[in-house]
Amino acid sequence: MKPEQALAVDEINLSDLEFWSRPLEQREGAFKTLREERPVPFFDEPEMVTGSGFDMPRGPGYYALTRYADVVYASKHPDTFCSSQGATSIPDLPPVFLEFFGGMINMDDPKHARQRRIVSAAFSPRMLRKAEEDVQRAADDIVDRIIGRGGCDFVTEVASRLPLKIICDMMGIPESQYDFVLQRSNIILGAGDPEYVPEGTDIGAALLTAGSELAQLMQELAAERAQSPTDDLTSALVTANVDGEHLSHEELASFFILLVVAGNETTRNAISHGLIALTENPEQRQAWVEDFDGLAPTAVEEIVRWASPVIFMRRTATEPTEIGSQKLKEGDKVLLFYNSANRDEEVFDDPWTFDLRRQPNPHVGFGGPGPHFCLGAHLARREITVMYRELLRRVPDIRASGEPERLRSNFINGVKHLPCEFTPGPAA
Repeated sequence: MKPEQALAVDEINLSDLEFWSRPLEQREGAFKTLREERPVPFFDEPEMVTGSGFDMPRGPGYYALTRYADVVYASKHPDTFCSSQGATSIPDLPPVFLEFFGGMINMDDPKHARQRRIVSAAFSPRMLRKAEEDVQRAADDIVDRIIGRGGCDFVTEVASRLPLKIICDMMGIPESQYDFVLQRSNIILGAGDPEYVPEGTDIGAALLTAGSELAQLMQELAAERAQSPTDDLTSALVTANVDGEHLSHEELASFFILLVVAGNETTRNAISHGLIALTENPEQRQAWVEDFDGLAPTAVEEIVRWASPVIFMRRTATEPTEIGSQKLKEGDKVLLFYNSANRDEEVFDDPWTFDLRRQPNPHVGFGGPGPHFCLGAHLARREITVMYRELLRRVPDIRASGEPERLRSNFINGVKHLPCEFTPGPAA
């Protein structure tokens, strides 16, 4: 892929949803132009009409960080660029939304450190080992389901199935609820896409309903586990006690929403973008087939860099400061564009080349360094590795057979559907 310089710097508007409907090459070209000519541009905020009496007045605008160095600096300095003022979304969310969507990514220390400490304590070595074993079994089952057919929708039948099953199984959500969880997470992160929230639908009501339904599911399960604990993560979180502190049922519900949304959507999109890249670069795919284990560590990192599943996160300046030669005042909103940072020519040699051997590869696909680096990065790497090990071992000629249908979003670099084909084989 090569960036297409279709827009002059003054024509670029990251707040225009139509910009995010442009071909990927044009969007990449626009970010290249910004990095070179206006690395910290200012944009008016998009108008947010959610309905349900929760319409959010247009905010004061935001600055966009497009260079790697600035994204990393802001990530490493949470005292100056905080997460808890407003939200990590562009608009400041009303309190009723934060009840469901105000998890750890919208917190600063000490509140953030407290909740992360409790959650981390629940992820025991035994539980992590079980999760890793479950990933292998789930990947085997996914390939068994498609291998005799010679083709499928790669997103809905492969990429989305693995992280969804692992997260639900970890939390103790029964298989009968998998599709319920997936549909609600699609609404939360795909509210701007008519496939998930049809045009004319009250977006605010759709978001609140999806959030409240996931919260209710987890609160009911937490109440059951408090009475009859099992060996799942919900039981561990309900009973976790770190320095006399534990998660409330409301905090647990908010964490679950964050887990299913962030853990499911991002990993599935990394896996989906991986197949597109391997199809467009058959020599890379062949090299990985021939030496899977040798290339896997660097290959997975390159897939995450290439995909950049989360496009941005927001921070808010807590004091007058300067970044990228742009002066900021207290309260200014700043968006960290991870997708642009991961294509920065000052950091990555030939960033437009998909290179499974790329080293070093200090990408920010799991977020920048600092307190908000992805808690599930290790599990995500495991899922991507195992899924591709099974695919390239059992259907080594798998390839995308049509154009991807992309999510209409400025927040998630999502793929909704992707046809694929391969030589059929026997189930294990």
